Amino acid sequence: MVLHPAAKVREAGQDVTFCCEAAGTPAPQKYSWYHNGTLLEEGSPQRSSGRLSLKGLAQEQAGTYHCKASSEAGAIRSSPAQLTVLAQGQQSCRAEPEPSLVELPSECPQDASGSRWYNVGRCPASPCPGDPGEEPSGCGEESGLCCGVRRMELRQVPCAGSVLPVKVVAECGCGPCARPRVLVQGRVTAADTGEPLRFGHIFLGGTKVGYTGYQGSFTIEVPPDTRRLVTRFVDGQQRLVDAVKVLPFDRRGGAVYQEVKMLRKKEPVELDGGRSNAIPLGEAGGREPVGELVLPAGVFLRPSGEVFNGTVKASVTFVDPRDMGTASAASSDLSFANAEGEIVPLRTYGMFAVDFREGDSGAALQAGPVQVRMDAGQVWMPEHLHKMKLWSLNPESGLWEEEGVLRPAAEGGPRRKKKREERTFLVGNLEIRERRLFNLDVPEERRCFVKVRAYSNEKFNPYEQLEGVVISLVNLEPQPGFPSNPRAWGRFDSVVTGPNGACLPAFCDSRRPDAYTALVTATLGGEELEAVASSPKLNPNAVGVAQPYLGKLGYRRSDHEDAALKKTAFQINVAKPDPNNVDENNGPVYSYRSLRECEEAPVSANHLRFYRVEVDKYEYNVVPFKESDVTSWTGDYLAWWPNPQEFRACYIKVQLEGPQEYMVRSRNAGGSHPRTRGQLYGLRDSRSVRDPLLDNTSGACVEFKCGGMLFDQSLVDRTLVSIVPQGSCRRTAINGLLRDYLSRHPPLADNNHTGAFSMLAPLDPLGHNYGIYTVTDQNPRLAKEIAIGRCFAGTSDGFSREMRAGEGTAVTFTCQERPPGRESFFQRLLTAPAEA
Repeated sequence: MVLHPAAKVREAGQDVTFCCEAAGTPAPQKYSWYHNGTLLEEGSPQRSSGRLSLKGLAQEQAGTYHCKASSEAGAIRSSPAQLTVLAQGQQSCRAEPEPSLVELPSECPQDASGSRWYNVGRCPASPCPGDPGEEPSGCGEESGLCCGVRRMELRQVPCAGSVLPVKVVAECGCGPCARPRVLVQGRVTAADTGEPLRFGHIFLGGTKVGYTGYQGSFTIEVPPDTRRLVTRFVDGQQRLVDAVKVLPFDRRGGAVYQEVKMLRKKEPVELDGGRSNAIPLGEAGGREPVGELVLPAGVFLRPSGEVFNGTVKASVTFVDPRDMGTASAASSDLSFANAEGEIVPLRTYGMFAVDFREGDSGAALQAGPVQVRMDAGQVWMPEHLHKMKLWSLNPESGLWEEEGVLRPAAEGGPRRKKKREERTFLVGNLEIRERRLFNLDVPEERRCFVKVRAYSNEKFNPYEQLEGVVISLVNLEPQPGFPSNPRAWGRFDSVVTGPNGACLPAFCDSRRPDAYTALVTATLGGEELEAVASSPKLNPNAVGVAQPYLGKLGYRRSDHEDAALKKTAFQINVAKPDPNNVDENNGPVYSYRSLRECEEAPVSANHLRFYRVEVDKYEYNVVPFKESDVTSWTGDYLAWWPNPQEFRACYIKVQLEGPQEYMVRSRNAGGSHPRTRGQLYGLRDSRSVRDPLLDNTSGACVEFKCGGMLFDQSLVDRTLVSIVPQGSCRRTAINGLLRDYLSRHPPLADNNHTGAFSMLAPLDPLGHNYGIYTVTDQNPRLAKEIAIGRCFAGTSDGFSREMRAGEGTAVTFTCQERPPGRESFFQRLLTAPAEA
């Protein structure tokens, strides 16, 4: 499907047109349209083509629309498009903003209970009614209007005897829709050694779009109207097997980070093309092979069709699901299009890549027909013996396509070995005309969805959910003793969290809770998030699932039995909810037909949780902005991030010589721009970290607002940055290079107070020698992660999280323990007025 219908909003009585387009061989001959899953009446030429036009809309025509394209070769469905039909005069964008809470600094309680949450309001990014006459074709996304911020107000919040400025949304209205860039970033490495794929080829479908960098890094801009981003990474030196990945992305904009693993090709073996040969599949690690690839005599062919009977170098790389480490390196998302065109999951018993070449010249060879024999003893589910098929991966669509059925056949003849019981094999045939990945799979119909949310900390506040987090679920095979195949994994899926979490598909069973299990992880910008602990005592309130259903799920964090293991994954039994049990009808597992209930479930419903470990770290923006949702950006002179297409993160490294760890704050105000001079942009707090090699020394990497253009892109502002440690500290040293740079770029900030360091932020990316660390990226969190990693290591490219306080430091303070009861300069500086 190369064009999907787009969501539309119309008023009753208006017209609307939906479009879809599919490509294939042979070309699609028929299109069918569905409303809320029901086939629309045939006969209208528009309804049997790639266009659907509806005239004089009525309320009952609202809902979802999708198309199905079909030919003699099969069918494919589009993604559904939502049609909203408003009554005459009905407002799709209410002027009154929705509630949205931000956390104020610790010195600013807002009521007697000590709550520091303040309502700044938000406008839902919903579409406004479009003009049906704007686009004659009616195809593609509408470039019309969306609900957004129409007016903001500056409020003064009482705080520590002074006031703290904050901008709140005062009015919402329809305006031009934001068109943020949608990106996928990441790094490609070899699964076995971690070696980066240097200058590897990147394909979207059949089109080459670029190369990976020297360290294996890549950035892909997602084309408009993309629903499945199918990406292929190719090693130009042919040492690694091509990786076909269906990468998750955030349609609202910004970048999602992905670690891509590639399998190393197995060393080729030399075969005599004139004789019959057999290559085992999955014999590594002393395991019994899953099967074998049987190559009859004279099976190898040159591309011209000429039989090749010389020496053949054959490389067959097998992805064995009995090895848990291969899951991250397996290709695609293990899906195929069924007869109705719906994309549905497969469950793998192993996949293999083949590469046949002439022994002397190295020229590629084809083969066929060859035989694939699978040991039926490896299949413990009897129904799978009749469902097992041989599949090949289409690298452009990322979908598996059926090559043939595997039929039972007894082992016999000269291949039979003595003193071994007769075995039954599942046998299938295929021809290898191109280098494709092949698969031994069965379609799996027992499916559910699992609800997962991510939070910014361990408080699990509903207002602190993280968006843009990549949640991955690996379907583990059943527990030993259950009448199924006890392999390590059978399938994997990844989903990006939105404002209401994420729903991940998983295999499930209603008869026995532990029949299917799942391993779940979460990453944000390459950073692994932490799961809720399961030992020494399980806390249902922390996990997010009430008893007795939690006990049925058997929740276990990865360090449940071994405290030395990571805390970044959990495992559950995917127990299908019993519709007659009220305790199981509130999540976190939903039946496959209840996807909408899962996606729209309130935060009070059962769900599983991850959180970000941020010890003693706090951020405050005068103009509220969720870094995990680029669409929440508002154009304002006081915005911390002035450009939603590019995020520049700046950090300064502070060394503290003293007996303890200290909080360090950066206060960031306008410095040189006439519209912002003296006005607060925001605050950043970080606690220092002990240097493992230096006694009585700690270091802090503190974010500050970079100098540069403001949101109007007309004038530069050099942010006035004040760095203040909490406690009794005095400034004792400033990096010489930084001091020289500032002196050569006047004016100079006033540094009369010895308990602080102030500067007008540099406009140049100075680097670690100055103690200033700057990173630019399309993802704000990723930019910050890279910058703070370099700052901790004290280098230009280090990602170490072990603090090296003595390396790459900008300013040094000598501190004592703060006398009890003494108000700190840190607190008084918090909201100092501009004229102070």
